Amino acid sequence: MLASCTRSSRIHAAITFVALAILAISGCKKPEETAPESAVAVQAQHPTVGPISEQIAADAILAPLAQAAIAPRINSPVRAEYVQRGAHVRRGQLLVTLENRDLQGNALDSKGGLTQAQAAYAAATRATIPEDVQKAQLDVDQAKANLDVAQRTADERKKLLRQGAIAARDTQTSIAAAVQAQATYDEAVKHLASVRNTTQSTSTQSAEGQLTSAKGRYINAEAQVSYSNLVSPIDGVVTDRPLFPGETAQAGTPVVTVMDTSSLLAKLHIAQASAQKLQLGAPAEVHIPGLDAPVNATVSLISPALDPGSTTVEVWLKLPNRDGRFKVGTPVHAIMRGTVVPNALQVPSSALLPSQEGGGTFVMIAGADGAAHKRPVTVGIRTPDQVQITNGLTTADNVITEGSYGLDEGTKITLDQGANADAGSEGKG
Repeated sequence: MLASCTRSSRIHAAITFVALAILAISGCKKPEETAPESAVAVQAQHPTVGPISEQIAADAILAPLAQAAIAPRINSPVRAEYVQRGAHVRRGQLLVTLENRDLQGNALDSKGGLTQAQAAYAAATRATIPEDVQKAQLDVDQAKANLDVAQRTADERKKLLRQGAIAARDTQTSIAAAVQAQATYDEAVKHLASVRNTTQSTSTQSAEGQLTSAKGRYINAEAQVSYSNLVSPIDGVVTDRPLFPGETAQAGTPVVTVMDTSSLLAKLHIAQASAQKLQLGAPAEVHIPGLDAPVNATVSLISPALDPGSTTVEVWLKLPNRDGRFKVGTPVHAIMRGTVVPNALQVPSSALLPSQEGGGTFVMIAGADGAAHKRPVTVGIRTPDQVQITNGLTTADNVITEGSYGLDEGTKITLDQGANADAGSEGKG
């Protein structure tokens, strides 16, 4: 019994000693140090100086350089077609012939009428009218001769009457004959003047009018025949030919469509303020679906007037298409270059951050103290990749370009040395 109590006391004492030793060891340990604040990895670069141009973007639909929807002016069946869709044609080339035998008959009839009118005009001006004038002139000459005879006879008898060699009655008779001859002569002169001034002019005008009318009928008949032959007014490609031989073509309804696709036009509508920054011949880029690289184009037209419906300005961009790979009707996105600043201080667009307080824009600067600092800036020209900074930065500033979103003032940062080296080499170039 005594031995058992002694053993229990020893065990209890051992446990107490171990517990005290553990407490002593714990009390000798130093408190753990607080872990340092972690730094944010960012990319930064210095602003660069170089040319930057304002970009004016708009959507458009590609249109042909020229287009001709060829429609007949008469109703007639199609007799023959000489081209297929996709065929390249030249200006003046015959494309379609309509049935025209009845029109050719009318043209021949009109030509015959013209020939008759020409013959009648020649007869009127060269034969009939000169004969009438000649007869009137002969009458004048005859009347003049009779007048001279009657006048001489009257003068001789007046002398004989004064000498008492003739009776007074015979003298009066000769004087009366002279007066009558004078009247006849005056009438013949008037008739000649009338023939020359009235009859000749009227007959000439009548013959000329008949000839002109015949010419008009013939020209009209020939025009009707020409309407049956449809030719291309431009160089281009046949894009539509809806009818087949035997089908009736309706006047005013296109039977062939030809487009000049050697160059295409992107027709845009942009704001007046943007249009004022463009110039004819200025370069532009057209982004076409399916192509990785943009197509170069030039500004070929700036409308001098606003569109009354939208108060925008229509602008045409011309792009080459000799190989025909671009198609009419394709929707495209165009970018034109406006105002150009040759020596602009600029940073990547990703560096800009919107201010949440009073509006405006700022960037984050990688300071020499290893922390990020806010810097308000004034922005000029913007492009998808670069932004002009007109106030707030210098080329000595190290602007954070990646990783700045959400950073607070004074946040500790670490720079991505590989990215910085690349940015530094770009800035030097």
